[in-house]
Amino acid sequence: DLIFACRSHQQILITLLAEANSLSGLRVKVLSRDEDDFPGGFHYHMRRDSYMKDFVRGKKDPYIFHMSWTLNKDDKLKFLKQMGMWYVSDECVHKKAMDILSGTSAAGGDIVSACCSAESLFTCHYKDKPSIKSCADSPPKDKYGSSFW
Repeated sequence: DLIFACRSHQQILITLLAEANSLSGLRVKVLSRDEDDFPGGFHYHMRRDSYMKDFVRGKKDPYIFHMSWTLNKDDKLKFLKQMGMWYVSDECVHKKAMDILSGTSAAGGDIVSACCSAESLFTCHYKDKPSIKSCADSPPKDKYGSSFW
């Protein structure tokens, strides 16, 4: 019920962590969305002309990028691929480990060899979303979306 009321599972998690902190003395730090070392979907969607352009230019080097603030898993995957932050082959996406390992593509039962790439798996999807390379020839995601480049 709380998720539907707040329309955000993340906000509920923050609230529950704060409650656990006060009840048990648990020490929890919730990172601010304004911190550049741990960016998320807020940076991707809301700070595209500042943070994301600096990221593409190599002026930002985050530890990890969490694609929060994104509607669904399919969009998250597309946005991460477009940013050059995806390393899992398409054959392994949305599959259980046992299904991958039982298939012929798994090299000697090694899921890392079967699924993971040493190089990012870049794909253009939308011209109006941040990307590490120009996707100007791709369609926009948003109606009337202008090119990120």
